[in-house]
Amino acid sequence: MEAEKIIIGITHGDINGIGYEVMLKTLADNRMLETFVPVIYGSSKVAAYHRKNLDIQGLNLNVVNSIEEINLKRVNIVNCVDDEIKVELGTSTEEAGKAALIALERATEDLQSGALQALVTAPINKKNIQSGTFKFPGHTEYLEQKFGSTTPALMMLVNDVMRVAVVTGHIPVNNIVAELTEKLIVDKLTVLNASLKKDFNIDRPRIAVLGLNPHAGDEGVIGNEENTVIIPAMKKAEAQGIVCAGPYPADGFFGAGNFSRFDAVLAMYHDQGLIAFKTVSMDTGVNYTAGLPVIRTSPDHGTAYDIAGKNLASEESFRQALYLAYDVYQNRKWNEEISANPLKTEQRFERGGRVE
Repeated sequence: MEAEKIIIGITHGDINGIGYEVMLKTLADNRMLETFVPVIYGSSKVAAYHRKNLDIQGLNLNVVNSIEEINLKRVNIVNCVDDEIKVELGTSTEEAGKAALIALERATEDLQSGALQALVTAPINKKNIQSGTFKFPGHTEYLEQKFGSTTPALMMLVNDVMRVAVVTGHIPVNNIVAELTEKLIVDKLTVLNASLKKDFNIDRPRIAVLGLNPHAGDEGVIGNEENTVIIPAMKKAEAQGIVCAGPYPADGFFGAGNFSRFDAVLAMYHDQGLIAFKTVSMDTGVNYTAGLPVIRTSPDHGTAYDIAGKNLASEESFRQALYLAYDVYQNRKWNEEISANPLKTEQRFERGGRVE
């Protein structure tokens, strides 16, 4: 019996960055087709330009107009961008922003309909993609608005040695304290705990929580948010059965390698967690959006305009993003199956000190 074909959508991101380079290098390995069916949302003309410029051999794209036309044994590209679009390597252009948004919207529609089992997004330029329909600081917030529920989406960076999630994401540093509420921390801990169980098959996750201030506030000497916001939130989460420890001073926590003792780390803001993560894993890390009914991953780097078109970009992070999307799909499927068919418990009675 043939194994289920898992279809993973891939948005091309900013056409002037390294998105096509990392996509095409990854998909030139035909072994990828043994695991899933890749469907790029973008432009066959732009793909051909990058393939020729980078001299990528052994990759033939099946060009289609819609998801219904894909070939399950090929690397497919849904042509959804005007063929007259111009590539300007290493440059942010309005045209590239429009092309990135068109591809994202088409892929999101197919993800919403169930035609795709997961979505992997190549890097966008967060400024040139802004429009009347995209007023978000990034993919995470866009997808939260499209698919979110009562709990917030959660940005989680994943590699083979650590998982780092953030309470506040793409916001200015001077807004962090105002955004950092007890409820938000509890919500993020709840989403993180559930994702570790459902998406990563960890039965009883252990989560490390970082403090906000230097030295985690030094008992109120360098700030009091730990005492007034973070610790009360952790106590509420613990009352719900979530295993969390801290708050830890971020510098010593990462410097001493204490992250290896936990299944995930919850940082208070973007750079607090991501600087440590990317220092360890710039080429292999994956950005995962937890807390959504759909699966979305991306490489943990940006458009890298400075090296665009120079055949210098590593495709490893993009490759790992594809693998993680596949793994999360399989983990969710397994969890659904065991939830649908739980083991029945046998009723037992005590009689005269004996259990029957």
